[in-house]
Amino acid sequence: MSRYRPPQPKSSPYITPEGYQCLQDELEALWKRRAEVTKALTAAAAEGDRSENAEYIYRKKELREIDRRIRYLQKRLPDLKVVRDTPQDQTRIFFGAWAHLEDERGKEVVYRIVGPDEFDVKKGYISIDSPVARALMKKAVDDEVTVQTPEGSTTYYVTEVHYPGK
Repeated sequence: MSRYRPPQPKSSPYITPEGYQCLQDELEALWKRRAEVTKALTAAAAEGDRSENAEYIYRKKELREIDRRIRYLQKRLPDLKVVRDTPQDQTRIFFGAWAHLEDERGKEVVYRIVGPDEFDVKKGYISIDSPVARALMKKAVDDEVTVQTPEGSTTYYVTEVHYPGK
């Protein structure tokens, strides 16, 4: 049995200005945190036997996780394309839009289509790469959208489309 895993498909390079700023802030905070962890790691290493030093082992692991995230952000940030402009046809759903949907049972949900680096289901932000967002692209108010989900297909009706700041 091999451990080979096929590479993940490339995610979309698009991001909102707020999302880009959030990633830059995270990178800056990680560098500051890394300096603190490095100091703590040095102090733990000075205590002696490292093989049984829990503080040393913990700090080493924490530093490894911080370095992994810093590497990822340093590679990802230059590749991102910040979408600042709203589309000319603001009656249709495109990147950055807030879409108000109603399902067959009358339950209303609101989603904002954002980049894969900033999705947050609690805020209603969904990735442009998600099945729901792909199905919503270019739809307008009163359009019917059928989305294939793991639970089966769901039909939504678009009740409102708007863009931030509009």
